[in-house]
Formats: sequence, C-alpha cells, structure tokens
Amino acid sequence: MRLSKSFLKTLREAPKDETAVNGALLIRAGYIHKEMAGVYDFLPLGLRVVENIKNIIRDELNKIGCEEILMATLQNPEPWEKTGRFSDQEVDIWFKTELASGGILGLAPTHEEPVTNLMKSYISSYKDLPLYVYQFQNKFRNELRAKSGILRGREFLMKDLYSFHTSQEDLDRFYHEVELAYGRIFERMGVGDSTYETFASGGIFSKYSHEFQTFLPVGEDTIYYNQDKSIVLNKEVYNPEVLNDLNATDEKFEETTGAEVGNIFKLKFKYTEPLELKYIDESNQQKTVYMGCYGIGVSRLMGVIVEKFADEKGLVWPETVAPFKYYLIGIGENGISEAEKFYTGREDTVLFDDRDKRPGEKFADSELMGIPLRVVVSDKTLADNEAEITDRKTGKSWRVSLDELFEKF
Repeated sequence: MRLSKSFLKTLREAPKDETAVNGALLIRAGYIHKEMAGVYDFLPLGLRVVENIKNIIRDELNKIGCEEILMATLQNPEPWEKTGRFSDQEVDIWFKTELASGGILGLAPTHEEPVTNLMKSYISSYKDLPLYVYQFQNKFRNELRAKSGILRGREFLMKDLYSFHTSQEDLDRFYHEVELAYGRIFERMGVGDSTYETFASGGIFSKYSHEFQTFLPVGEDTIYYNQDKSIVLNKEVYNPEVLNDLNATDEKFEETTGAEVGNIFKLKFKYTEPLELKYIDESNQQKTVYMGCYGIGVSRLMGVIVEKFADEKGLVWPETVAPFKYYLIGIGENGISEAEKFYTGREDTVLFDDRDKRPGEKFADSELMGIPLRVVVSDKTLADNEAEITDRKTGKSWRVSLDELFEKF
C-alpha cells in the first residue's frame, strides 16, 4: 500500500460520539468508519487485520479436521419455530424483515438451527460422523444499547463452529480439542497471557459452558479467579455450589473484569432433537445426533487487542495480526529513492508513506496506526550507508546497514 494512492486519512481527534478507546483509535487511524451506533465499515487497514485474525483461526481449526462453509444470513423461520427461538419473547435481539411477496424472514444472530437443518441432508449413518463445520459471517443482533466500539455491535463478524457426534464421549473428546485450539489461537494473537478459560452458565441443557475471557478494565463481565488463575469463573456461576463442585471452597478469589472473546458449548440434543437430526448406528438403530457449538467474536477480538495494547500515541499491533509489518518513510531525495527500492517487491508487508508531508506528520501517523516496525531511510542515515528501525511496542530505535535491511527485513 502506498499512502499517496490511498483514500485513507488519519484524524487528530475521534468523533465526539465515539467514547470507547478501541472505536476512537480505529476511526482516527483509518481502520474503520462508523455508520451508526453499533455498525462499522472496515476500511483497507482494518480489513487486513480482520483477515489476519481469520487466517489464524482458520489454520488452527483446519488442523483439527474442521471444514469451512458459508451459510445464508437471511433465515427461514421454520427451523427456528421448531425450537421456539423465532419468537421475540424468547429471543429479543432479532432483526426481521418482510418479503415483498408476504412473509417474514430473520437476519441470523447465530446459526444453530439452520446448520442442524442443513445436516439432515448429509448425516444419515454413523459412518457420516463425527463432522465439524465452521464459518466466518456477519451476525445481526438488535442490542438495546450498542456501545463499547466494536466490542459490542448490532452487526459484527463471528466465527461459529458446529460439531456433530454419535456419543457424549466423542463430543467430550472434540470439545477438549477445541479448548486446546482456542488456547493456541489466542496465544498467536498476543492475548494468550491474559485470556482464560472461564466457567460460565450452561443454561438449561448443561451445568456449565466455558467462555474465554480476556482480562480488561473495559470488560463487561465480572470475573473471579484464584491465585494461580487455574480456576476462573463468571460471576453468574460464582456460588458455594459451584465452588464445591470444583473443590475450591478453600480458595481465595480476586475480582476483575473481562471481555468475552470466545465460548464453547456442549449442546447435546438441544437442537438436534426438535429438528430431528438422526443417524442409524452399527446396530441399525435410529439415534439422535450429539452436537456442540464454539464461537469466537472476530471483530470483537480485534477491539480487545486494541484495548490491551494501545498506548497514549495510538494503536500497537502484535505482528501476527498487524495489517503490515513495516511502516516505511523516505526523507530527502536520496532517502526517498532508496526507500522506493526497499518497497519494491515487498508490497504485501510494507506500508509506504510516500505522501508529500512533513517527517513529523509521518512519524505521528506511524505511531497512531501501530505498525510493528518503522523503517526510515533518510539522507542522514544514508551518509552512514544505514537505515533506522523503530519498534512501535518498545519505542527502541537502532541502525542497520542497507545490506542488512535488504537481506533480512
């Protein structure tokens, strides 16, 4: 990307109606555009971050045998009515739309019903199981009060994974595989050291589910944790009965706040039974399929990363999710010429600030945008046949020879 050819512009101040740090910084740095409360457009830089997050998730899920699909956003009410979840009294966050020819469709807030209905065409025998499918898709939820930037939106990007099994034992096995995969995903994104698997309510069909909570001051959930963080609980299940179940009655717990970035759920027959998803087992008996679901809020996770790493100067991206690895600046006639050489052939990893701006403005934008490494080639550094590298996270700068710059970076 050449900034001189891009429509992107940075802002010195955030819009007055955007109070969340993640929303304000992402707007100022040119990553997102706010359409309305809870609805954002992802601009070229923001889209690259989203795609990097998706690719990490995709890589880890594919390793455990999952297959990627893409389902429709518009929803036929029929399967939802069979589970009782198309009712506004049961699910109060639906967006619904009327067809010109009559009838009502929904905009999917999640996909348990349609994916279960879909699998009726593909699962008939125990030989078809287990089966794991996932997608990346925009979800729609009519939140009463959309707030916190991209941490809580009315339209947001989610990864939802669904698994189908012949037995509780096989569901348990895969559930654990997803637990481990999620740990690797959050580690690769730089939030593994502050993201914990958390006991949460299992609703009406299991005692517990598990959330993945990133400890953050702006988190909306109240979280309790013991000294070594081996036991972490959402406030909704923090009670004597649960502590007794976990053999944790003698533990001392601290309170903090967390932002939920993922959840995993053993659904068992919650959706497969009313939607009649069945298979024939080895004894030629008809059985109901076991099911699990596993979510990660992709756009929400992007906001969490911003909240965790940003400083007073702007964004600070971990290299694995950053839109580019290098922010390149050329200063002076010879510096610009040499910077052009470095950019050529490295277009996918280098953001080239070739605008007709003062160096100070370029430095400020490099800090605001949060690209991991700034590379400056100037007439001054060229006098020593060198370039200057600055690490955005630490602020440390060092010189490298031009040969090293071209060979190692």
